[in-house]
Amino acid sequence: MILNVSHLTKTFSGNAIITDASFFLNEKDKAAVVGLNGAGKTTLFNLIAGELTADSGDVSIKKGCTMGYLHQNNNLDSDLTILEELTQVIQPLLDLEARMRDLQEQMKHRQGAELEALYDAYSRMEQTYEQQNGYSARSRVKGVLTGLGFSECMFHQPLHTLSGGQKTRVFLGKLLLEQPDLILLDEPTNHLDLASIEWLETYLINYPGAVLIVSHDRYFLDRIVNRVIDVEQGTVTGYLGNYTAFTEKKAALREARQKAWLNQQQELKHEEAVIAELRSFNREKSIKRARSREKMLEKMERVLRPAEQKADMALHFHMTESSGNDVLEVNGISKSFGSNTLFRGLGFRLKRGEHVAIIGDNGSGKTTILKILTGLLSPDEGSVTLGARVTLAYYDQEHQVLHPEKTLFEELQDSRQDMSNTEIRNLLAAFLFTGEDVFRRISQLSGGEKGRISLAKLMLSRANFLILDEPTNHLDMVSKEVLEQAIRSFPGTVLYVSHDRYFINRTATRILNLTRGALFNYIGNYDYYLEKREDVEQAHMAVPDPAPGNKPPCEAGETVPSGGRAGWESDKAQKALRKKREASLQACEAEIHALEQELATIESSFSDPGLQRDAAALLELQKQKERAEAALTKHYETWEVLAEDVQKGGEA
Repeated sequence: MILNVSHLTKTFSGNAIITDASFFLNEKDKAAVVGLNGAGKTTLFNLIAGELTADSGDVSIKKGCTMGYLHQNNNLDSDLTILEELTQVIQPLLDLEARMRDLQEQMKHRQGAELEALYDAYSRMEQTYEQQNGYSARSRVKGVLTGLGFSECMFHQPLHTLSGGQKTRVFLGKLLLEQPDLILLDEPTNHLDLASIEWLETYLINYPGAVLIVSHDRYFLDRIVNRVIDVEQGTVTGYLGNYTAFTEKKAALREARQKAWLNQQQELKHEEAVIAELRSFNREKSIKRARSREKMLEKMERVLRPAEQKADMALHFHMTESSGNDVLEVNGISKSFGSNTLFRGLGFRLKRGEHVAIIGDNGSGKTTILKILTGLLSPDEGSVTLGARVTLAYYDQEHQVLHPEKTLFEELQDSRQDMSNTEIRNLLAAFLFTGEDVFRRISQLSGGEKGRISLAKLMLSRANFLILDEPTNHLDMVSKEVLEQAIRSFPGTVLYVSHDRYFINRTATRILNLTRGALFNYIGNYDYYLEKREDVEQAHMAVPDPAPGNKPPCEAGETVPSGGRAGWESDKAQKALRKKREASLQACEAEIHALEQELATIESSFSDPGLQRDAAALLELQKQKERAEAALTKHYETWEVLAEDVQKGGEA
């Protein structure tokens, strides 16, 4: 056991945030802390980290264990570059490396007992260096930075020039490199794109220590955690399993508790009725029996009434009329901003009833596509055609469709002037806005509240084609689940951009992956996309354009990208370059293997008793070892560059 939380309680201004919380973590546990926004998850983290003092209870960490804590906002501000900041973590290894080089230099000029003493000291240092993976230290730093989405050209950017999200990623990188025995991560996937989140998942799955995570990314939690700690109305309850297992167990447990309470309430009413009836007989025996039953009733252990669940947002999408079978046709659209070309010649079609997710790295142009489809932006070339009887509604992740100075009531009233005041109030209540809340201005709302009012407007539109840009941003888990159910039951067509893989997995019937300026099509959910991604995107060979301006859009069953002849020629050149890089990488790996074998032979020779008293032979052997190590170090550096080139070639 690495962490033990015992009877922890914390109140603020008389309000109990955490009440009598007890749970533990074992040394390699990966656990999630979940709960509604404001439930006390971050408070619990701060209590564990010692940044808050509990009113009562204890937090104990195993003796000698280290702990790291990633806050949602981490203030890293210095003149150091990104690479220099992370290199500080491996500085002890770099210092040891420098001392080893110094000993190597000294051994060149020593003989006899002095040489043996230096060699013994060097061997001890080398053993420590190897045990701490010193040879791979520099590549680990670069690997973490690359994994967290920093390109090599950013490595030398000063920290003080970074955005808040970039600083948080740097701080996360430092924590991962430091490898504390217990690491607390508060929303670690914020500011990461899908590729970086997938990298982080793999890293944490293999992390040697214990991990405690607060995250709204349910797919992320499903892949990583083996236990869930639920914070609800101050009460903390532990569950074994991942996030999906937790939701199932919690629902079953709540249902069982509610049923047990209702059954006991019925039993109590029955007993009270029997007692009243016995007393009404007004005879000695009946009164004695009534008293006896009363005593039994007093001794009965009462089942506590389950806590009232917070009201869920009520969301249901309805259509005024159904569209035709062909909903959308996109032909050869391109878009550039200055010298930055996002995509060229994209085409696809949507049929009635499809629920399609567009995914891709940050900056690839996903939101731009949605803005072109909704008419907020014009394509540089190409066309967008809506089908018959298609009515479109747009959910904007920045909520620019909301008017900041209007109240919630006015916002909905202006959207549907045929609704009465009572109907508007009832609708706002369905989205958890009650009482005086309805007169708050849009500008005063939180991100989650703006998201809910935008969904309310979307529901009022009664459109048959919904276009959504990051609809789950700022929503709590319960609201996300309500939105999922609303989309799954919607008979119309949905096209959306999202980074929420759990949401995509539960709602998408088709995925368009925007990568390298092309769209790859997958008929299935996110799990299907993961299964087929590598095969499709490595094996594809796009067909040339049949004629300029007549590029057909991708059909629903295709798994080829759109991009035209230029894209095909570019892909062909990239594949040839990648093969060349891979061949160079394999040759380098062969050289490294040969040098490692040579070093192993030299190390074995040092143990030869016949050489122990021959200082000249030992010195010559040491020189051979130094030459091999120098060559190996050079090859390692070459390998890192080649490996990164191959990786970039796969992403380009």
